[in-house]
Amino acid sequence: MDDTDSQAVAVGTARATPGTCDTGFLEVTDLPTGGPERIPIVVARGDREGPTLWVTGGIHGNEMTGVATAQDVLADGVPAGLRGTVVCAPMCNPAGIRRGVRTSYYHDDDPNRFFPASDAGDTTGTRVQERIDERVYDAIVDSADALLDLHTAQVGSVPFVIRDRVLYGERREQAAATALAEELAALTGALGIPVVTEYPAEEYADRNLHRSTAGAVLNEAGIPALTLELGGHDTIDEGVRAAGLAGVYRAMVHLEMLSGVPTRIADADPGFESPVDYEVRRFVGPRAPVAGFCRPAIEPGVPFESGREIARVVSPHGDAQAGLEAPHDGYVLGWRSPVTYENDAVASLAVRDEGPMVAPRD
Repeated sequence: MDDTDSQAVAVGTARATPGTCDTGFLEVTDLPTGGPERIPIVVARGDREGPTLWVTGGIHGNEMTGVATAQDVLADGVPAGLRGTVVCAPMCNPAGIRRGVRTSYYHDDDPNRFFPASDAGDTTGTRVQERIDERVYDAIVDSADALLDLHTAQVGSVPFVIRDRVLYGERREQAAATALAEELAALTGALGIPVVTEYPAEEYADRNLHRSTAGAVLNEAGIPALTLELGGHDTIDEGVRAAGLAGVYRAMVHLEMLSGVPTRIADADPGFESPVDYEVRRFVGPRAPVAGFCRPAIEPGVPFESGREIARVVSPHGDAQAGLEAPHDGYVLGWRSPVTYENDAVASLAVRDEGPMVAPRD
């Protein structure tokens, strides 16, 4: 066997020897109409040994800027001077992408809530989406030294990076969790995109986010993993795509896979900065006390102080029904549907965070 051939990296049918890039597919289940369900894969192998970075996109089928950014990471083949390997999986939910919707159509499941977790219950048998997610997870953790999972948020959302809290308990001791959190923080800071910490640990688990792509890779496998929210869904935002692509390349530089970001990629990045100078976390709210139509009073990315009216709910005729105040200091990430039922959350916010980055796993 040729020595170069023995150093090949294979994911599904994609197989790259040193200095080459290859495309293929990862088969994840069979379809009732015959043939396999396949996830597109691109693998680029550098001439020298180094880390392996996975970049995934399209786990929600209507999050198109994430798909486009993942496609563009290796659009020119092997990045010049690459050490190690880059694996891109730009369409991790082909069933959702075919319809342009968030969920898969197998059982209308959210694919980003079925990745492996040690505390996952199973009373009725695993669903097909859970089996698919397990196969994708196994492929990732088999080789990854880091993962960037590319998403989008609400329409009009500003771009941001979600940093999960690191949990400890049966999976790892507190000291190991602290070391992992420090490694994750360094990777997060390298991306050049505003950072928003995930929900507090209890809410994080209630929302099943430890079974998201990044949540499982981080908190089950102990591999640094981040979620990039690249603008709004259902369209491709070119400025945000360029910022996301630059962020992925900055991650490669941080991991010592590249000596620098290619000039054309760095120059295309419009740059996004946090509008506040304190740590923030995700928050969904405020909630409407009455049904109606939500009218925002502040744009995404604009900071506010606790108590400021940031939206109001109006009647079908446009009459003011209720003012909605900010519960904390922070800024708006994006607005949810303006059609509001009683107790609906109207926005996704980044609010001041003073909670620990490392937390016990209940």
